[in-house]
Amino acid sequence: MLKKIAISVVFLVAALLAYAATRPDTFRVERTTSIKAPPEKIFALINDLHDWVAWSPFEKKDPAMKRTFSGAPNGKGAVYEWEGNKEIGKGRMEITETSPPSRVSIKLDFVEPFEAHNVVDFTLVPRGDATNVTWAIHGPSPFISRVIGIFCNMDRMIGKDFEAGLADLKTIAEK
Repeated sequence: MLKKIAISVVFLVAALLAYAATRPDTFRVERTTSIKAPPEKIFALINDLHDWVAWSPFEKKDPAMKRTFSGAPNGKGAVYEWEGNKEIGKGRMEITETSPPSRVSIKLDFVEPFEAHNVVDFTLVPRGDATNVTWAIHGPSPFISRVIGIFCNMDRMIGKDFEAGLADLKTIAEK
């Protein structure tokens, strides 16, 4: 009986690992909202990392986190480093490219609770009296992430934060 259970467990683990190996080795999560404000106004709130304190959902998860700003005051070369609780962890982001008022790209490096290196893109597209704002993150999905992804849906987890952040950005930009 014990031998059958052990063989079943080994088979299930092997099947799980084999399934994880077939999953994509990159990921992308994005959310879009419409904001009734000109792209220039919204762009300024994204392009200045100091302004993120007012709308980023991650700021609310640990208001006591340590923040360090360096590099350019805004735009390309602006750097924001943080160290927070176990939910927020530790990391760094740097604006690597801006195309006013339509695009901001950010290199995002997590140090804790796990190491990860991703790219965040904000795209702003005018639509009449509003602007469609898309917040996206993409990057590599190492094997362990693919295994974890079988049980935890990254799109749902990060997507909720992006939706909350875009809602706060909308509130601020529409004032």
